Amino acid sequence: MAFALTAASATADPGTIASKEAEAQSVMGQIQQLDSSLERAIEAYNLATVKLNRIKHDLSENTVALTSARKSLRHAKVQLANRLVDIYTSGDQNAGLAVLLGAESLDDMLGRMDASERVSQQDTIVLRQVARFRREVQHRQQFLKHAHAEQVQVVAERNAAKASVESQLGQRRALLGSIRGEIAHLKEVEAARQAELQREAEARMAQQQSDQRQASLAPTVPVTAPSAPAPPSTAPPARYGGVVGIAMRYLGTPYVWGGASPSGFDCSGFVMYVFSQIGVSLPHSSYAQYGYGSPVSLGNLQPGDLVFFDGLGHVGIYIGGGSFIHSPHTGDVVKISSISGWYSSTFVGGRRL
Repeated sequence: MAFALTAASATADPGTIASKEAEAQSVMGQIQQLDSSLERAIEAYNLATVKLNRIKHDLSENTVALTSARKSLRHAKVQLANRLVDIYTSGDQNAGLAVLLGAESLDDMLGRMDASERVSQQDTIVLRQVARFRREVQHRQQFLKHAHAEQVQVVAERNAAKASVESQLGQRRALLGSIRGEIAHLKEVEAARQAELQREAEARMAQQQSDQRQASLAPTVPVTAPSAPAPPSTAPPARYGGVVGIAMRYLGTPYVWGGASPSGFDCSGFVMYVFSQIGVSLPHSSYAQYGYGSPVSLGNLQPGDLVFFDGLGHVGIYIGGGSFIHSPHTGDVVKISSISGWYSSTFVGGRRL
């Protein structure tokens, strides 16, 4: 993270200035490392939340299904019991189910059914219904047992991630407090840089729109020479370049841990919200978002592609020109950054939706 101090007065001790600048540089380096760790912890929390919501949904569905299966099993057992009573009271020892009356358990009865050739088709249907509903009840009970165990584990992971986030936020506040005087200048420098990056991005978008208009008006002419081959890519053509314009509406929106609305975003919440505006649903987790779309290399990125960094702990939207828009970390805002320096060294990959 680059750092510069305001010009000191002519009477200031150069040694003191150099010492303070070195101290501030060191602190900003610590904050940058902390921001990276903090973002990973926040995205781990988001991923645990995605898992927890999925588990809750599965638990709800399977609880309803278990209730239905138990009801069906009770009904099938009543039918079987009534049929056995009829056979017993009629004294018809030639009836197919008579061979089952000596069974010591339901499992024994079902086993005898499979071995007997005298059981009528109607009685077989009743017995098989009992067996099927019984297996479903057992399956649902086992699923719910595992789901509850997974829920306990995910809740523990989520709580641990939350504790880590809160601890690191405290460290970050303390570090920032130690160089409070330099922060204002840093913000001025970054604001000027962001204004320039925004102008460049808007000019690039305007040029692309102009090129598209010209291409639609130009007459079709036969191709007389083969064009240069495009770089190889396994990803399909980009379809969502239009999200760049939507994303840029939120420049300056503050980073908010867990945020996914214009009042504040974290990195994956920002990507999720922007794509939701064009009807594309994504989970609120950079780790989970990486599983969507097709892989695309750094050299083949196109506007609208997702770009991932720092072991999937951070995500943004590529806007062209080697830049991307994202919600970086606590204390920052939605901004444009170049895929260079730290971002280049920690680039994991792109995904095209």
